[in-house]
Amino acid sequence: MPRLPPLPSAGELLRLYRLRALKRLSQNFLLDPRLCSKLVRAAGQLRGTHVVEVGPGPGNLTRAVLEQGAARVTAVEKDARFLPALQALQEVSGGALEVCLGDARTFNMERVFPACDGPWEGRPPNTHIIGNLPFSVATPLTVRWLEDISLRRNAWAAGRTRLTLTYQLEVAQRMAARPGHAQRCRLSLMCQNWCHVKHCFTIPGRAFVPPPDVSVGVVHLTPRAAPPVPLPFPLVEKVARCLFAFRQKYCSRGAGTLFPTRVRDSLADKLFKVADVDPMLRPFQLTMAEFGRLCHTYNAILDRHPTLAKYNHRDPATEVDEDWDDIIPPPPPAAAAAATVSSSP
Repeated sequence: MPRLPPLPSAGELLRLYRLRALKRLSQNFLLDPRLCSKLVRAAGQLRGTHVVEVGPGPGNLTRAVLEQGAARVTAVEKDARFLPALQALQEVSGGALEVCLGDARTFNMERVFPACDGPWEGRPPNTHIIGNLPFSVATPLTVRWLEDISLRRNAWAAGRTRLTLTYQLEVAQRMAARPGHAQRCRLSLMCQNWCHVKHCFTIPGRAFVPPPDVSVGVVHLTPRAAPPVPLPFPLVEKVARCLFAFRQKYCSRGAGTLFPTRVRDSLADKLFKVADVDPMLRPFQLTMAEFGRLCHTYNAILDRHPTLAKYNHRDPATEVDEDWDDIIPPPPPAAAAAATVSSSP
């Protein structure tokens, strides 16, 4: 590709296109060329690869991706104000850069990445997702992509496409947190079930324009060949969400919310006994193996009582009306007779 022209300074770029960050879009520009290059290098070898960049903004990170030798770069930008800057870069990219106006939350990367030509379990393909994500969408977008990974759709129809993304430092720490770590949470379990997670390095907030109040973590995600908990995404997410609904309580407290009130204690007790997990652990202490056993046991309970799948403890309308005699046996005849007498006028 042709040599790219020298990059204007941050102030020159913003003045040239009259650009300013919009607070409602959580925009913070990373304009330091050295940091952009460092972030891109965290993705690994990009020469000859196909990269989708999410939220390129004025294109500083895009330039670093091109300079690393990517064969094809698709920049997906929601804010049309940045199109002139990106199109100027497109003109000197030698046909390597494609600019798409769109929202990463709905953009289907299956149409821009080449089809998978090998087994999922093989080497990751020459496809990458890179981006300086707005804080407001980073976590929900990541959870959506984790579901796509579990279903091998979107970017992951091409295989185990890797991701290198920015997050608020606390979120990056949560994604990589190991059992017992203070930051261990639902997001930790979800990310680590479907990906190998590496918190690469931290960028101080002052390096961005405008500077956020927090530092930023760069995270590299490589989809796993096989997840430790090979169950449907909604089930795994539900168990993780319920467990961490009461993060500082015992696991039995959160797990109980998986079940209707009438059988909560009985089924929660059964869940931990069958899974061979100590109900007195805190959720952040659970290993992936223990969490997996809880998920598998819950799945077995659903096989026996399918109506439980729709239960949501926050929605009284989902209380399950079912015959629970196999869980709560009816009282013996003597006790039933006594209760009848005591209730007689």
